[in-house]
Amino acid sequence: MAVTYLKTAQPRPAAEGNDIRGIVAKMLGTIAEGGENAVRDYAERLDGWTGEIVLSPEARAAAIARVPEDLKADIQFAYDNIRRFAEAQKATLNECQIEVIDGMVAGQKLIPVSAAGCYVPGGRYSHIASALMTITTAKVAGVPHITAVSPPRPGKGIPDAIVYAMDLAGADLILNLGGVQGIAAMAQGLFGSRPADILVGPGNSYVAEAKRLLFGKVGIDMFAGPTDSLVIADATASVETVAWDLVSQAEHGADSPVWLVTTDEALALGVMARVHALIGELGEPNASAARTAWDERAEVILCGTREEAAQVADDYAPEHLQVMASDLDWWLGRLSAYGSLFLGKETTVSFGDKVSGPNHVLPTSGAARYTGGLSVHKFIKAVTWQRCNSAASHELALRTARISRVEGMEGHARAAMLRTDSDDVSGAAFAES
Repeated sequence: MAVTYLKTAQPRPAAEGNDIRGIVAKMLGTIAEGGENAVRDYAERLDGWTGEIVLSPEARAAAIARVPEDLKADIQFAYDNIRRFAEAQKATLNECQIEVIDGMVAGQKLIPVSAAGCYVPGGRYSHIASALMTITTAKVAGVPHITAVSPPRPGKGIPDAIVYAMDLAGADLILNLGGVQGIAAMAQGLFGSRPADILVGPGNSYVAEAKRLLFGKVGIDMFAGPTDSLVIADATASVETVAWDLVSQAEHGADSPVWLVTTDEALALGVMARVHALIGELGEPNASAARTAWDERAEVILCGTREEAAQVADDYAPEHLQVMASDLDWWLGRLSAYGSLFLGKETTVSFGDKVSGPNHVLPTSGAARYTGGLSVHKFIKAVTWQRCNSAASHELALRTARISRVEGMEGHARAAMLRTDSDDVSGAAFAES
């Protein structure tokens, strides 16, 4: 049976990327020239924020005190899981050294970046989990200074629960800033922060473009687009469960693709018939976002075999990949392109988005073909070193000089030959040795 599309996505409208790029580039230039005053101006104009930019210790403590104890317990639960998983990832990293040849030792050293900037979205939704995912991971990696920013609500500032999550995760400095101005402030080290070596965290298209334009001057976690999710399901899956899992991810936004890949036509038709009713249960504005995402971005793909389904999933390389099918071990071994994998009806992408532990900052738009998500590895530099004795130096020098001269790099050759006991760095005496 050939792969059949029962529902296809509509063509995307003409890209607005050039417009966004121009706006963001202008903002970054204005902030680079105007510094903190320019940031304050953007904060007032774009977020309606005229209060203090730096969240004081007193304001931090007051916000934490306002968070209900049961919500604190839920956030603590999520934090503990995220921290434990990050610690397990860090344990897979090791320093090493090896004697490459007699007398020459080389090694690997692991060094955390000096400062990280963590962006926590706070527009339509208050992304408590994003604060935990980014700041906790940087802290476990050993980053000495972490600045966190999030869009303030007019007259209120950053929501209390986000402040609590930022504090719990270990943010050294919290700034009432969102958007491009928040990214620029962390990159430049404004308002008492340290200039960030790396910027991480999800955000809207303007935040993503700011990170893209700053990449090179600073590191970033990844180039991120709209979140996306793919569900693989067979005849053992429940129509209701599959439909809700797709709707829950479409809820992220009108431009967030969701895909169903299935070997069972009855399941596919059942899900398609059920989705709009479930969307209607979300309430506004969530329902409108999910409805547009489903109508314009969703696809339903019928496959004849599980191998075909796996190949389709690999081709899409989704950010989130959920499998509700028999023989989960086969899928775990077979699938090769995804940001994070969710196996079985007992788990859901929603767990990963909020509390289960593995990071939810993941590659989108097919980038899972070549990279994974945010982890302690992003905050740690694996650098190398080497040392050698005189005997090894002599051996290395002769071979380096000969290769360098074949390449036409005489300076390299002479720098190498200085490490021998020869007075003839021109190499004439060693041309045939």
